[in-house]
Amino acid sequence: MTTTVTIGLLHPGEMGSAVGAAARAGGARVLWSAEGRGRSTHERAAAAGLEDAGPLAALVARSDVVVSVCPPHAALAVALAVAREGFRGTFVDGNAVSPATAREIAGTVEKQGATFVDGGIIGLPPTRRGTTRLYLSGAEAPRIAALFAQGPLEAIALEGGPGAASALKMAYAAYTKGHAALLLAIRALATAESVDQALLAEWRLSQPELSGRSEDAARGTARKAWRFVGEMEEIAATFTGAGLPGGFHEAAAEVYRRLAHYKDTPGAPPVAEVARAIATRPPAR
Repeated sequence: MTTTVTIGLLHPGEMGSAVGAAARAGGARVLWSAEGRGRSTHERAAAAGLEDAGPLAALVARSDVVVSVCPPHAALAVALAVAREGFRGTFVDGNAVSPATAREIAGTVEKQGATFVDGGIIGLPPTRRGTTRLYLSGAEAPRIAALFAQGPLEAIALEGGPGAASALKMAYAAYTKGHAALLLAIRALATAESVDQALLAEWRLSQPELSGRSEDAARGTARKAWRFVGEMEEIAATFTGAGLPGGFHEAAAEVYRRLAHYKDTPGAPPVAEVARAIATRPPAR
């Protein structure tokens, strides 16, 4: 007789709801906590077929596995909240955090008797197999990977303990989101010095792909920039933790910080507008 695994998902944003739907496709029951969540989150959870468990305490009590998919700056707070409820199942952190943060989260949940699995998601919210991967590390990684064997999210267990999956995510995003920030900063510099059109003309001659890439960077990151600030800071910490310079990604965090106001805009802004926003010196904090 097969026992259905119950997963508590915190919290169903664009990526989290897709992860929940993928787990359901593999046969799991997926719960979420609607307490304090907005209308858009309710709509995503309903579309993904997730069940509202009520308050966090009820979700924790009913879940065999808790999966955290949230902005990186909130990852430790989510783990602390789950630990305070006495969770003793398997806690999967699927957030873009440094290996050091992943190990801190591991210690937090393990103190209460839970088992920790480190996770890192690479790709867009999964809708079909082969587009998005969930890398997992830790003793229970193979068991968690098996929960996604039938759905659109490909789960891959890595060698190594807590921190291995996060290190891979950090290394990958250091380029993808880091190079997008660099391109946007370059456009901002050219705008500030009134040579943007000359730069685009030179790119057409010598680097014809860069103009389009900078346009894509603006469209793809501006409205998500508020999430990327914490991710760039975690990447910077990963580099410095390995004895490498982290200044590039600290600067990338500042680039995205200057775009954070695009969070709730209805459409993606053009690259020229994004460049001006980055080039505008923010008020002293």
